[in-house]
Amino acid sequence: MSTAFEHDSNYIRNCWEHFIRGDFSEDYSRIRPEILESWKRSREHALNPMEISHVRLTRPELEERIRLCLPVLEVVRPYMEQLYSIVKGTDVYISFSDKDAYVLELLGDPSMSEQLKQISKFSLGSSRSEAVAGTNAIGTAIYTKKPIQIWSEEHYLLSHKNYVCSGAPILDDAGNVLGCINITGRASDIHAHTLGMVMCAAKGIANEVKLHKAYKDIELISSQRNRIVQSMDAGVILLNSVGYVIEINKEALRMLKLEHANIIGKELFSYISLGANAFSQKRSEASAKEDLAFVKRKQTHVEINIFRKGSSDTPIKYTITTNPIERNDGISGGTIITLNELQSIHKLVGQVSGFRAKYTYDSIIGKSQELLQMLDTCRQASQTESNILILGESGTGKELIAQAIHNGSPRAKGPFVAVNCASIPHDLVESELFGYERGAFTGALKDGRPGKFELADGGTIFLDEIGDMPIEAQSSLLRVLQMREVTRIGGKYPKQIDVHIIAATNQDLAINVENRTFRQDLYYRLNVMTIHVPALRERKGDSLLLAEYFLNRYSRGRSLTLSPEVADFIQQYNWPGNIRQLENAMERASNLAPDQIIEFSHLSKDLLDARDQLLTARKSSVKVSSDMIIQEEQKNLPGDSQTDPLLNYSADEKNAIIKALIQCRGNVSKAGLLLNYSRRTMYRRLEEYGINPIAFRRNHQS
Repeated sequence: MSTAFEHDSNYIRNCWEHFIRGDFSEDYSRIRPEILESWKRSREHALNPMEISHVRLTRPELEERIRLCLPVLEVVRPYMEQLYSIVKGTDVYISFSDKDAYVLELLGDPSMSEQLKQISKFSLGSSRSEAVAGTNAIGTAIYTKKPIQIWSEEHYLLSHKNYVCSGAPILDDAGNVLGCINITGRASDIHAHTLGMVMCAAKGIANEVKLHKAYKDIELISSQRNRIVQSMDAGVILLNSVGYVIEINKEALRMLKLEHANIIGKELFSYISLGANAFSQKRSEASAKEDLAFVKRKQTHVEINIFRKGSSDTPIKYTITTNPIERNDGISGGTIITLNELQSIHKLVGQVSGFRAKYTYDSIIGKSQELLQMLDTCRQASQTESNILILGESGTGKELIAQAIHNGSPRAKGPFVAVNCASIPHDLVESELFGYERGAFTGALKDGRPGKFELADGGTIFLDEIGDMPIEAQSSLLRVLQMREVTRIGGKYPKQIDVHIIAATNQDLAINVENRTFRQDLYYRLNVMTIHVPALRERKGDSLLLAEYFLNRYSRGRSLTLSPEVADFIQQYNWPGNIRQLENAMERASNLAPDQIIEFSHLSKDLLDARDQLLTARKSSVKVSSDMIIQEEQKNLPGDSQTDPLLNYSADEKNAIIKALIQCRGNVSKAGLLLNYSRRTMYRRLEEYGINPIAFRRNHQS
């Protein structure tokens, strides 16, 4: 074999000499293709084969490379030591280079180390890439991503031709180079099998790096999972396929009165047992298999008792949700159990169902004294736990006020559950308010259903139109108000609740009590803090503020304003439908107005009729005993009385104003009250008609 090698070495040396001179007429067919291609790349890098090319990392650069490659280095070092134990004493050197061919680890005989440093500058931190060192096992293996053994004459640089190197790249699953392991020695000390050893080491290193990464990924996933579990508000337990606890959070430990150190890795149902219903007798110990079978099936918010084994404590009722985990092969991988206290789950259901109050005191539009006095009462009531009864006509905004009270109270973060007692069918009132157990009646949900009082636990329940509640349901409501507990239909045991109760009605409950349609004891129980909501006609000046607010809401980006005539009418009209009627009127007007001004033509017929009735009332509101007085006073007044920009009733309205001023002896404010005009409107009319109120006072005095 040695003779054959020498023959090949002479041939390779001859080919190399022709190659570096640029003589391409030589027959290179017996040169290995991978070697010839590497020679070509070396020449493209403009390397001088007769010189030693040297690039070496600084100490900080080397330390940074080692830090970045540490996960691989930790695996490589034992393999290098094992290889060295096999070749020790044969003047070989084992090295590990990173993906960029920088040498990060060396292990070998000291004499070989010194030779390599002097002859080829092969040392810690040096670069063995083809761009620096030409054809060599490290750089070429990294470039081709294939193991290679390069014999002495096959090297491109002359300084390397005394050695044989065997290199194998370390690849990850995606084919990326993690590094290269290499053995370098003299030709007499290297065998063709050396490459096989290096290849086996590289494969083992790649597999172990992959395994270490998988372990670290599992640790990271486990850590993230545990953090998520511990951060959840509900109680969470993770079980493996046979019911042993993998993880449990602090909330579940609190709920079940368990300790983390005692339960991890233990069978869950050796500590607890699942019951059938509240206050049922403890089941037999043999039920552990049944409990495990139960949680392995998907369950959603099932109410169930949990018993602590070996304890005399009363079982506690929780809602339990189970989510079985299946592996890709369909085999059970465990179960996630979520526990919620009933109070918490009902709060959650309330939030998800939209049981939230969105209005505050800032949502209430108006500056009238009547409104401000009512809001002061509301603020006082919101700081108490007393029942509140809101009285007011339809359309005055009773629910808006109830929401503002809730949001201004210590219960603002809790649910706000509104119930319209008039809209619930009589035979469903109790089930809606108090809930029902499973199987309570035909058509009931199989798992039962909490009532509105349970959903409002920790917050406020608003019983609107309380005057329309059926008399038979009033006795159950009275018990809730007295005992602060509810019993579901079909249930045997009451549940304590913590709710603030606000009721509202547009009826006179005192009359309903007399007519025996409303219980007297319930009336007195509700009527603790009473809030009277003023009608819109009682809120002087607020109607115009509200009209402008609604116009802005329905303007769709346009700038809409009220004509002076419509603005005056809005302030003078009594609005029997209150705020709801005013809002509807402004919504209609904003849809019909072709430009920016709201005129009478944009209002509904009933409002136009009301305008005419208002004018008729004005004309008959002032009576005087003699038309002579009118004629006498008119002589002293300048101006033309033939036009009226408000309602086109110039003569009639002007005469009415004159009569009022005569009767009130020139007092503008009193005359305005007599005509049901605001002070601002009265002075505008005087200016329009050219009437001087001072003349009335002067004539009276004379």
